Amino acid sequence: MRQTRQPGASESGTATFSACEPAAVAAADVCNRGVRHAKLRAGLVGLGKQALDDHIPALQSSDGAELVAICDERPEIVREHQYHLRVNGYTDFHEMFRSEPLDLVIVAVPHNIGRSVIETAAKHQVHVLKEKPFATTLSEAQELSTLCGESGIQLMVTLQRRFNPIYTSFVQLADQIGTPFVVDAQYTLFIDDPSEGWRGTAAKAGGGCVIDMGYHLIDMILWYFGLPDRVLADMSVAARPDRTYDAEDTALIHFGYDSGLYGSLLLSRYIGPKTEHIRLVGSRGIVHLERGRIRRLTNGGQVVEALSREQSWPSAATSQIDYFCRVIEGLRPNISGPKENLAHMRFITACYESAKVHAYINPKGMQ
Repeated sequence: MRQTRQPGASESGTATFSACEPAAVAAADVCNRGVRHAKLRAGLVGLGKQALDDHIPALQSSDGAELVAICDERPEIVREHQYHLRVNGYTDFHEMFRSEPLDLVIVAVPHNIGRSVIETAAKHQVHVLKEKPFATTLSEAQELSTLCGESGIQLMVTLQRRFNPIYTSFVQLADQIGTPFVVDAQYTLFIDDPSEGWRGTAAKAGGGCVIDMGYHLIDMILWYFGLPDRVLADMSVAARPDRTYDAEDTALIHFGYDSGLYGSLLLSRYIGPKTEHIRLVGSRGIVHLERGRIRRLTNGGQVVEALSREQSWPSAATSQIDYFCRVIEGLRPNISGPKENLAHMRFITACYESAKVHAYINPKGMQ
């Protein structure tokens, strides 16, 4: 299995910007795509909101893969979508893997079930497109990374922002603001009851807003700047005192690099309205990245240039699947494989350890 170093990361630990992204590698070998004779056969395990809103529409628009089988533990959901999609339906993913000659499977299940699906896919030599997070713990991630290497399957974690041109423009604009010195990042939304469902239980989810929704912003931090040299995190489960849950609803994370760059990341499932942004401040300007828009500003706040894009999320999901098909065919590097996502799990593990001991933790030292 071909692997690449985490985009944006350097072995020395200094924060760097990276052009190792789908747009960059696509331009490099656009002439080497080869002739695709047939679409890859795809299965889908888990028919929750993410699958219905993103993965199924993306597969229907994909040039590289076609949906041939679905699986969910709820029989009524399987019957409903099996009929509309005209595909084979299963309530047991083991049976689906035994019965279907799949090339790849999209795994969109509760976090604690992901490992079992990946292990079964590897047994049947089926490549895996895995909804974030890669794993629930660092040790699980390391074991799954070894499994993928030994079985020879490709596993790519779904990080749709890497396939959205708004996000891939960040590095180009960041190069125009002088020396960056501080990052302000936030991803917050409002869920009335943080205890509801499996996401309220740390044993099932692996944690709360940090490992779940926060995975996307953490990926942005690692993609653009590399793995920090230190993190300090505070977390709470106090948003709903009238409910019982142990997966954090809110987290504030401070991170820093030996190069001098530092920043903060606010994550919450109980702060509305939905807000997502990364603001990088440099000696000669600011880059402000928001969902669907990116701007370069003066330090005084005047807009120098801006880029926005309508309908970028559905196309990003389709681009991600088509890219993964080319990874399977050996035409693209796996930019979000097991090795790369070990860095994400080190960052997340360091956050939970820091919140426990109330001290800075070096994520690079997490084993």
